[in-house]
Amino acid sequence: MTQDVKEIFAGEAPPAPAALAAKVRTLAPSMTRSMQRVAEAVAADPAGCAALTVTGLAELTGTSEATVVRTARLLGYPGYRDLRLALAGLAAQQQSGRAPAVTADIAVDDPLADVVAKLAYDEQQTLADTAAGLDTVQLGAAVAALAVARRIDIYGVGASGLVAQDLAQKLLRIGLIAHSHSDPHLAVTNAVQLRAKDVAIAITHSGSTGDVIEPLRVAFEHGATTVAITGRPGGPVTQYADHILTTSTARESELRPAAMSSRTSQLLVVDCLFVGVAQRTYETAAPALSASYEALAHRHTPRGGR
Repeated sequence: MTQDVKEIFAGEAPPAPAALAAKVRTLAPSMTRSMQRVAEAVAADPAGCAALTVTGLAELTGTSEATVVRTARLLGYPGYRDLRLALAGLAAQQQSGRAPAVTADIAVDDPLADVVAKLAYDEQQTLADTAAGLDTVQLGAAVAALAVARRIDIYGVGASGLVAQDLAQKLLRIGLIAHSHSDPHLAVTNAVQLRAKDVAIAITHSGSTGDVIEPLRVAFEHGATTVAITGRPGGPVTQYADHILTTSTARESELRPAAMSSRTSQLLVVDCLFVGVAQRTYETAAPALSASYEALAHRHTPRGGR
């Protein structure tokens, strides 16, 4: 267990039973392998694990009692007893309204109907996990900074670059000065110009993308408020972030890499930021949004009345 992960989640209230599986998926990459075995066991079979003593769970997972207790604490519970209570609650919820038995493991010969069902379920789970794990205090602080920002720079490459463009376009339409940067050199040269009252946002699923971390570091060192949207709350990008917004860490598959599944959760966080800022700046945001609609209206009208 890394120190930075412990600090991030120190002092938080224990997660609700429904949020337990989401927290396991988010924190698993930061755990030791033995702790991962414990976390995966409780997420896969909450009812069975709830019936086990700390010794029984340690034997089941081939770990030690100390590892079980450390895993419970990392997941946000004071001790193993509290984790067992949450597991019992989660099991009861599942029994009263069990989710469909479908996974996102798509085979090359799956019928398209099965592909649609599996992807739809995976998207739904990803959104639910992200919502359950999103820290609304951190979100509110990021929204407050964006609402009064002189200038907003957003960094992302690859699939995260598309999300960065989406956020920049949304903020521009409500009258804020926002730009997305996927070119690492341009991102750094722009970050050098940022100061207090400016905001820099880094979007990286892995939390370790150098082309995104570098401009965020520069912005941080020049006094800008910095935000990281990442699936790794203990990743390198967070050391330069004033506010951390965690996205769900969806499972990869051969036909659906992490870049695709992570974009769903990133877009949810982006929409939460945008709506929050629009609420806080409604008097100016509403007219700006109306003006942008009017400016584009003629492009949606069929030419020649057709």
